[in-house]
Amino acid sequence: MFCRMGLIQADNSLNLRKDREFRGRHFNCNNVFSLMRSNMLLPSQSALVHMRFPFSFLLMPVFLFALSQVPQVILPDTVLTFIIWHLLVYPASNGYNSYFDKDEGSIALVENPPPVDTSLYYFSLLLDGIAVILALFVSIELVAAVLLYGLFSKLYSHSSTRLKKYPVTSFLIVFIFQGACIYWSSYSAISGLSILHGWNQNFLIAGLICSCLIGATYPLTQVYQHEEDRKRGDTTLSMLLGVKGSFLFTAILFAIAMALLFIYWRNLEQLYNFWIFLPFALPVVGVFLDWYRRVSKDQRQANFRNMSRMTITSGAMMLLYFAILNFTS
Repeated sequence: MFCRMGLIQADNSLNLRKDREFRGRHFNCNNVFSLMRSNMLLPSQSALVHMRFPFSFLLMPVFLFALSQVPQVILPDTVLTFIIWHLLVYPASNGYNSYFDKDEGSIALVENPPPVDTSLYYFSLLLDGIAVILALFVSIELVAAVLLYGLFSKLYSHSSTRLKKYPVTSFLIVFIFQGACIYWSSYSAISGLSILHGWNQNFLIAGLICSCLIGATYPLTQVYQHEEDRKRGDTTLSMLLGVKGSFLFTAILFAIAMALLFIYWRNLEQLYNFWIFLPFALPVVGVFLDWYRRVSKDQRQANFRNMSRMTITSGAMMLLYFAILNFTS
C-alpha cells in the first residue's frame, strides 16, 4: 500500500513537473511571439524614418510617364501597381539599404537619421513580401519585376555581396531598375498588355529616358558622402568621378535624356509635349548651375542641404511635367 502511494505521489510529482515545463514552454513561446511582433511586424519610429516614404514619391515621374503612354488603363491594376512600387517596394529598398549602411551622417532627405534597429530589417522584408503577393493579383510580369528589383536591391546593400561598393555596377543597378525596368513593367501592368509583346523603338526609348533622368541624379545624391562611404569601404560613382566630375556626368546624362525625349515626341508627332518640358527643365538647370558655381568656389558646398534642394527641385519639376502628360498625350 505504501509502495502504491509512493508510486502515485511520484506520478503526481512527474505530472506537476511536466505541467510546469509545458507552462514554461508556453510562456517562452508567448515571449518569442511578442518579440517577433515588436521587432518584426511593427516598425519602430526609427524604421519608419529610414523607409523614407517621401523620397519614394520623388520617383513617381517614371510611373506617371508610363500611365500617360498606355493605350488603355485598367484602374484596379493601376492602383495596385502604384501601391506596390511607391508604398512597398521603394520604402523596403530604402530601409534595407539603411539597415546595412548604418549611416551616422545625413542620407537622402533625412539630415539626422536615428540609429537603425532590427525592426527596420524585418519590416523591409515584410513589405517586400506583401508587394509580391499583391503583384500576383496584377500579372506574372509584375511579380517578376518586383522579385528582380528586390533581389538586386539586396545584392546592392547586403554586406556579403555589397554591389554598392562597385561604382559602375551600383550605377547600372539604379539606372536599369529604377528607370527602364519600372517604366516597362508599369506600362504592362497598367495596360494589361504583356511586356513580352509589342516592343518597338519608342517603347525602348521611353525606358531609356527614365533611366537617364534617374541616372543623372544618382551621383549628386552621393557627392556629399565621400568620407562616410570611404569609411564603409564603398567606392561610389561620385567618388570615382570626383565632385566636379559628378556634376559633369549629371549634365551629360540630362542632355541625353532631353535628346531622347525630343526623338520620342517627334516619332509620335507630338513635339508640343517636348516644348512643354522646357519650362519645367529650366528651374532644374538653374538650381544645378547655381550649385555647381558654389561648389567651384568651395567644395564644402557639396553638402546635404544643397543636395536636398537639387533633389526636391528636380523631382518636383519632373513629377509635374509627367503628371501633365496624362492630360496632353
